[in-house]
Order: sequence, then C-alpha cells, then structure tokens
Amino acid sequence: MDARLNYRTSRTAKKVMGHFMALGKVLKESALPAETQELVALRVSQINGCAVCVDMHAKEAAAAGESALRMNMVAVWREATVFTEAERAALALAEQGTRIADGADGVSDEVWANAAKHFDEEQLASLVISVSFMNTVNRLNVITQQPAGDYQVGQLH
Repeated sequence: MDARLNYRTSRTAKKVMGHFMALGKVLKESALPAETQELVALRVSQINGCAVCVDMHAKEAAAAGESALRMNMVAVWREATVFTEAERAALALAEQGTRIADGADGVSDEVWANAAKHFDEEQLASLVISVSFMNTVNRLNVITQQPAGDYQVGQLH
C-alpha cells in the first residue's frame, strides 16, 4: 500500500510536519507521565482508526516497559482492572475529547473534574494538547492512507 501523499517530498508538508514533530517533543518532555501519554495516544489512535499511530505508540509503549496486557486492554479500559484511577481519568478525557461529534457537550464537567483530581494544571495542559495533537496527526495519516507496520522505536524522536 502506498500513501496518497509523501510528507517528506512536499515542501509545505515537510515544513509543517517538522513543526508537529517539535510539538511532539515538547509534549514528550512534559510533566504528564510517559505511560499516560502513550496510553492516551494509543486510545485516541484506535478510535480514529490511525494504523500508523497505533503501530508507533504500541511499539514506543512496549519499549518503555508497558505490558502487552495493558496495551491490549486500552480499547476496553472501562472494564479493565489494570489501569490506575489517574490513567482512567486521562483515558475518559481523551475519549470525550476525541469523540466531540458524538456528544453535543464535548468533554463533560464530570470527566474534567475527575481528571483535575489526578493531574495538576501543567499535566492537564499537556493532556489536553496531547489529545488534540493526536487527533490532528491521526487525521493527517488517515486522509493520506499512510501505511503502517514498519515503525521502528525512536524513529521520529
């Protein structure tokens, strides 16, 4: 499968993607726990059907020591007992922030308050930006049908 667009050969795309990668680096270095970042990125990418990002974040999470069990359970996190309350709060916010079109109210006050119980303002800022970032990158990849499966850990860092 070939991508519809090569982000490395289009001058505009290459420049914009460079900015995206810089933003991703800032987020990686943020106060939001790395485990939470990867779980959120994986879940948002699952919802959006972005194979490239599912591939990347599953491999990055595994390389960082995340268990296969927890990665496999992200899609059904509500019923899974393997996530902390903070991770569950982050996943709830990520899902509601991703599924905006599915609910007229966006992120509910209840979900926001629960996340705020577990994360300070800096971490919340990182979480919100991470969810938005992943949604944008997912759409770029899905629209252009970027192929997945050959990502190597650290490739984009």
